[in-house]
Amino acid sequence: MCAVLEPSMIRWLSEVDNIVVSSLPSDYIPSGPAGVKAESCEVELPGSFGVIDEEDSYIRLLSAFATLVCRMSGESDVAMYSKANRLLKLAVPPGVAFQQLRASVTEAVEGTLALPAVDFDELSALEREKKQLDYYPQYFKVGVVTAADKTKLDQFRYHKFELLLRQVTSSRFEMVYDSERFSPDRIGELGEQLVQFLTLVEAKDDADVYAISLVTSGASRVLPDPTTDLGWGQFRGAIHDIFQHHAETRPDRLCVVETGVGQVAARTFTYSAINCASNIVAHYLLARGIRRGDVVMIYSTRGVDLLVSVLGVLKSGAVFSVIDPAYPPARQNVYLGVAKPAGLIVIQAAGQLDEAVEAFIRDNLSLKARLPALALQTDGAILGGTLPDFHLDTLVPFASLKNTRTDVVVGPDSNPTLSFTSGSEGIPKGVLGRHFSLTYYFDWMAKRFGLSEDDKFTMLSGIAHDPIQRDMFTPIYLGAQLLVPQEDDIGTPGRLATWMATHGATVTHLTPAMGQVLTADATTPFPSLKRAFFVGDVLTKRDCARLQSLAENVAIVNMYGSTETQRAVSYFEVPSCSSNPSYLDNLKSIIPAGRGMHNVQLLIVNRHDRTKLCGIGEVGEIYVRAGGLSEGYRGLPEINKEKFIDNWFVDAGHWGGLDLSGDEPWRNYWLGVRDRLYRTGDLGRYLPNGDCECCGRADDQVKIRGFRIELGEIDTNISQYPLCRENITLLRKDQNGESTLISYLVPRSDQKALASFISAVPESIATESIAGSLIKYHKLINDIRGFLKKRLAGYAIPTLIMVMERLPLNPNGKIDKNKLQFPEPTELDRASEHFASETLGLSSFSPLEQEIRKIWLDLLPTRPAITSSDESFFDLGGTSILATRMAIVLRNRLNISLALSTIFRYPTVKELAKEISRVRGTISDDKSSNSGTTEYYADAKHVSEAELASKYESRLSLLPSGATSAPVYVFLTGVTGFLGCHILADLLNRSRKPYDITVYAHVRASDESSALQRIKSVCTAYGLWKNAYAPRIKVVLGNLAEKQFGLPKKAWHDLQEGIDVIIHNAALVHWVYPYSKLREANVLSTVNVLNLAAAGKAKYFTFVSSTSALDTKHYLELSNAAIESGGSGVPEDDDLMGGSLGLKGGYGQSKWAAEFIIKRAGERGLRGCILRPGYVTGSPSTGASNADDFLLRFLRGCVQLGKIPDIEGTVNMVPVDYVARLATAASFSSSGNTHMMVVNVNAKPRISFRDYLLALKEYGYQVTSVPYDEWSKALESSSDEENPLYPLLYLVLDDLPKKLRSPELDTTNAKFVLEEDFARTNIEPIIITSVSLEVVGSYISFLHKLGFLEEPAKGSRPLPNISLSDEQISLIAAVATARSSTAKP
Repeated sequence: MCAVLEPSMIRWLSEVDNIVVSSLPSDYIPSGPAGVKAESCEVELPGSFGVIDEEDSYIRLLSAFATLVCRMSGESDVAMYSKANRLLKLAVPPGVAFQQLRASVTEAVEGTLALPAVDFDELSALEREKKQLDYYPQYFKVGVVTAADKTKLDQFRYHKFELLLRQVTSSRFEMVYDSERFSPDRIGELGEQLVQFLTLVEAKDDADVYAISLVTSGASRVLPDPTTDLGWGQFRGAIHDIFQHHAETRPDRLCVVETGVGQVAARTFTYSAINCASNIVAHYLLARGIRRGDVVMIYSTRGVDLLVSVLGVLKSGAVFSVIDPAYPPARQNVYLGVAKPAGLIVIQAAGQLDEAVEAFIRDNLSLKARLPALALQTDGAILGGTLPDFHLDTLVPFASLKNTRTDVVVGPDSNPTLSFTSGSEGIPKGVLGRHFSLTYYFDWMAKRFGLSEDDKFTMLSGIAHDPIQRDMFTPIYLGAQLLVPQEDDIGTPGRLATWMATHGATVTHLTPAMGQVLTADATTPFPSLKRAFFVGDVLTKRDCARLQSLAENVAIVNMYGSTETQRAVSYFEVPSCSSNPSYLDNLKSIIPAGRGMHNVQLLIVNRHDRTKLCGIGEVGEIYVRAGGLSEGYRGLPEINKEKFIDNWFVDAGHWGGLDLSGDEPWRNYWLGVRDRLYRTGDLGRYLPNGDCECCGRADDQVKIRGFRIELGEIDTNISQYPLCRENITLLRKDQNGESTLISYLVPRSDQKALASFISAVPESIATESIAGSLIKYHKLINDIRGFLKKRLAGYAIPTLIMVMERLPLNPNGKIDKNKLQFPEPTELDRASEHFASETLGLSSFSPLEQEIRKIWLDLLPTRPAITSSDESFFDLGGTSILATRMAIVLRNRLNISLALSTIFRYPTVKELAKEISRVRGTISDDKSSNSGTTEYYADAKHVSEAELASKYESRLSLLPSGATSAPVYVFLTGVTGFLGCHILADLLNRSRKPYDITVYAHVRASDESSALQRIKSVCTAYGLWKNAYAPRIKVVLGNLAEKQFGLPKKAWHDLQEGIDVIIHNAALVHWVYPYSKLREANVLSTVNVLNLAAAGKAKYFTFVSSTSALDTKHYLELSNAAIESGGSGVPEDDDLMGGSLGLKGGYGQSKWAAEFIIKRAGERGLRGCILRPGYVTGSPSTGASNADDFLLRFLRGCVQLGKIPDIEGTVNMVPVDYVARLATAASFSSSGNTHMMVVNVNAKPRISFRDYLLALKEYGYQVTSVPYDEWSKALESSSDEENPLYPLLYLVLDDLPKKLRSPELDTTNAKFVLEEDFARTNIEPIIITSVSLEVVGSYISFLHKLGFLEEPAKGSRPLPNISLSDEQISLIAAVATARSSTAKP
C-alpha cells in the first residue's frame, strides 16, 4: 500500500512545501498543549440568500471567509481546510473584485478535489522525517466545510482546528471554535462581519474585496471617531514655566536625589537650587546670542546636570538635544550634522569630546555659545568651565541672575526638543518636538493613574533616547521628586531592584529591555513601586509577571507611541498583582497597545482604502491623531508631507468655527488648529473592546531592545562594503523566540580580492550548507563587522551575517524573504564545534580567554565563530540580558563577581580576561598565585600601622563615680539591617535605669526625615517599632567610607565629645566579592568608625564580626582538639593568627582584617568587644526573618525541587533577638581586665542541617531526602531563574557539605556578659538561644504567610500559628535588602 501511495505523497509534499498556515487573531493563549474546547454558534444570513444554490452558497461563504482571513492576518495568501478532506490554497490579491474571487475559489476547489486523497497526519509525519524536523508540520488551522461533513476541531492528531465554518443551509452557517483561543465577543463580531461582507458584495459584486467595510454597527460603538474635537487650543503652559512656579512657591521642596554608592555620596537638590542654576545657564546662553528656535546640543551623562542644562536651554527659548558619549565619534558627528546646533553644553562628568568631534565642530559648525564643563556643585553653585580666551569660569558673571527669569515667551508650537530616530539613507532624522505636548497630558495622567507631588520618579532611560524626557518632565510638572541612580546601580545584576527598594521609588518609566535589566538576577522586592510606564518596544506578559513578582503593588501601563508623537500615546493597564493576582493569566503573550489617552486616538486605517477604518480584528496601518504630535522632521519637508498628514476624515476648514480667541502672549507662537495624523508605519488591529494590538511594520522599520532601526539604513551601509554585491537585512526569531537582526550578503565575484577572506571547509561539512558558509567566510564576516562598527550604533549591527552564493527569488523576480529564515541551531552548533576544535587561531588565546570564549558560545544564541580575542560580546549578538546571565555564569564558573557595567566596559574576550585578572589581583592568568589569600593579612597590618590613632582613651565605666543612673549615647551603624534594627529595639526597650539610652543611628538617606522613616519601616516590618522610640533616636547622615564620615567639622566634633558607646554593625555581606571589593565597606569603614573613639570622650567599642573569620582548617582542628580535651571549642582569647592564611572568601577575609585592626586598637587602649555570630536567623515567636536569607531560600528551593540533600553536620544558627541581646549586653560590659574581649555566639545545642531540612517533611511538605550528589545534580539540571536558589547556585553546588562545616566555639564571655547584664538591669532574659524543630516551623510558617510556600499537606505537625500584620508582610520584602546570615555557608 505504501508503494501505491508514494507518488501521491510526493505530490502532496510539493503542495505543502513552504506553506504559510493561515490563522485568525485570538484572544487567549490555550491553558494547555493538548486538546481543544469546542463551542459553537449559528449565524443567519438575510432571507435573499435562501434562494441561492447550496454549492454557490458554499463558494460564497468560502470566498468571504478567505477574504476575512487575509485581511485579519495581513497576508494575501491563505491555506485552509475545505470540503472532502482537502487542503485549499488561495491567493486573494489586493484589488480583486468579489466576482473574480468567486471564480478563482471555484477553480481552486475543483483543482484540490482532483488531487489524490491524503492522510494529513501521515503526510506531516513523512515531512518531519524527510526534513529531520523537531516538530510535526501543520498545514491548516481553519476551514470551511459542508453540512454533510462532520469534521471536529480535534479530528486530526497534528492539525488541531481553531475555527471551522460549517454551511448548514444556503442562508445559515455554524461557527465551531476553540473557546480556549477565542472569546464569544470575537466570534460574534466575526459572524456579523461575514454577514455584512456577504450582504454588501451581493449588492455590488464588482467591489474590491479589500475595500468592503468590516466596521459593523456594534464595532462603531467602541472604535474612535476621527471627527471629534481633540482640544487643540488647550495649552497648559511651558514645562519650564511650570517648574519655575514650583520653585518659587515651594523653593525648599526636594527635586532631585542623586543616590550614592560606594565612595560616591548621595546628593540632593531642591527645586530652588535647580531653578537658580538653570537660570544662570539660560542667561549665559542668551548673552551669547542664543535665540528662540536655536538648537543647543548637550553632551551628557545621567544626572542632575542634564536636568539643569535642559531647563537652561528651554528658558532661553532654544531647543535641546542630547548626545550620549557612548556613541562612536563618527555617529556623534552625524547627529551634529543633522542638528546644526548654535550652542553646545558639555557636562563635566561626560568627559571631553573626541578630537574627531572637535574637528567636525571647527570645520562645520558656527557655535554662538559653549559651556565646556558644566557641573552643579553639591552646595548648588553651578560651574560651566573655562574657555581658552576667558580664564574666569564661563558662568560666574551670570551668578547674580540666578533668581531672575528670562521672560522669553514660547507657545504651543515653539520647539523645545530635537530627538533622533532612524533614517533610511543611513542618516538619522531629527524630530522637532512642540511645547504643547510636553505638558498637555500630565493633568489627565495624574488623575487617571493617581500620580502626585508625593511620588518618587526614576531616571533610568537612555540619556539620548526620547523617553528620558518623560523621566524628567513628569516629576517636575507635578512638583515631585526624581531619583537618579549611579551607573553601578544599573549595571550590577540584581542591584537596580535593591536600589528601587532602598530609595522607595513609586513611579518609573522603562523600556522592556530596561525592565529586564531591573528584574534579572534580582531577589529584592520593591513594594513601594505603584506605577511602571513602559514605552519603546514590545512588552511581554513574561516581562510583566517578572516585574510584579518583585513589585506586587505595581500597576503596569504599556504605552504605545513614537518620537514623532511625543507624549501623545495610547495606554493599556495591567493592574497590580496585589489587587488582581490572576489578571495576567487571561492575556496573550504580547501586551496590547490599548487605546489613546485623553484626546489621543489610534486610528487603524484600511491599507487599500484609507477613507475607511479597519474593522475589529482586521490588520491595518496605525495612525495617531492628536493635538500633541511633534512638529516634524528637521529640514525634511517632503518626508513631513508623507508622515504628518491632514485629517482626511473631516473637510478642510472644518474647525474654523471653534472659538479659540484670547490675548495670552503665547498665542503669538501658535499656528492655530492643525488636525493632523501621524503615519506610524506600524500595523495593528482592534480588539473586540476597541483596544489596539500591534502586529508588525508596514515598512522595513524594526525595533531591537527599544531602539528603532530602519533595515534600509543597515543595508545602505553594508552595500558600501567593497566586496558586497547584493544584500538584505531582516528581523528573524531565533530558537528562543528572540528578535534577531540577520543580514544576508552575496559577495562580488572577485576571487582575487576574496582569496584572503576564504577558509577551508572540512570534508565532513558540506560547503553549500549554512555551517559550511559560516566556516568558509568567517574572516569576511568579521571584516564586515569591523566595517559596520565605524558606521552604525552597536545595536544596529546584525547579530548574524550570512554569506550566500545567491539570494532566493520568487516567481516575480523579487527576493523571497520566506526562504531567508533563522538558521537551524544544529547548523550553528556544527560551525561552532569546528572553530572550537581548531587549534589554529585559538593558540593565541590564554587559558582564561578560552574559558571566556566557551562561556560566550554557551550563552549566545547564534553560536558565533569566535576566532579572535578582540571579538566583542555585543557585536556577536550579546544583549543586556545575556550580559546579565554572563555575569552569573562567570560567578559560577570562575568564582568572580563582576558588575554588569564591567562587561559593557570591557566587551572583548581580551579586555574582559584582563579585567578579571586585575580583580583577582593576579598579574597573569596563572591560577596558582597565592596573593589572593595573603593580601588581607598584609593589608590589615599596613592599615593598623598607618590609619589607627596612636592611643585610645580607656573607658572604665559608663556610670560616673557614685551615680546609679546616667544618660548613655550609643552610636549604632547598620541600623536598617535585619540584626541592626533588633539591636536598636533591644537598646530602646530597656528601662531608663541604670542607663538612659539615646541612639545616634547612622543611616544613608537624603535627609533626616527620610532616614527616620527608613528606620521606622524596617522596625515595623519585623514587629519592633514603638512610637516611643522616635524621641530617643538621633539620625547621623554620612558616609562611613569617608574619613570623619564626610561630616562637617562641628558635627564630627560633637559626635566625638558626646558618644559613650559605639556598636559597629554595618557591613557589606557578599560571598563572592574578593577582598579588594569589600575592603572599603568592611575594613576602611571600620577604621573610620574606630577613629570616632580616638578623641573626645573615652568610649566603649563593639564590633559585630562573623564566624567567617574562622573558616580555616586550623580552627576546625583547634575546635576538635579543645573538645577532646574537655573544652568547649575555639577559645575566646585566641590570637586570631590561625586565620592569617587560608581564608578563601573575600567576606571572611575582610572580617578577619577588621578584627585584627580592632585588636591592635585594643592594645592601644580601646576597650570593648568583638561579637562573632554565625547564622543569624528569624524571631522564634513570629518567624519574622530576612526574606532573602540563604537558609530560608534553601527551604524554598528544596520544596520547589521536591528533594532535600542528606548532609551531615550541624549549623550554628542563632535567633536574632538572642544575638541582639548579646550585642547590647557586651556593649555595656565592664569586660573584666580585657581591653578587647571576644564574645563568640554559639548555638547550644546546634541543629543538624539534615534535621533543619527534614522539618519541611515534618510540617507536611512533599520532599524526599537524597544523597547530596544526587540533589545537586537535580538542582543544576532543573534550576532556572525562578528557583529561589538560582542566585546562589555558585554556593550550593560547590561542595556544600564542606562549606557548612564550622568549628565549635567557647562561649564563656557570652555567659559572663549576659549574667552581668541581668544583674545590672534585671531585664527579662532571652529564653530561646538556638534553633529547634519548633523554631524552624515558625520560619516555614513565615514563608507560607509571605506566599513563598504553598499550603502544605497534613504533616506530623501543624504549622505554628504566627502573627504577622498585612503591613508587616508588605514591608518585610522592601526592607530585607541584605542577607541576614552573616556566616558563609
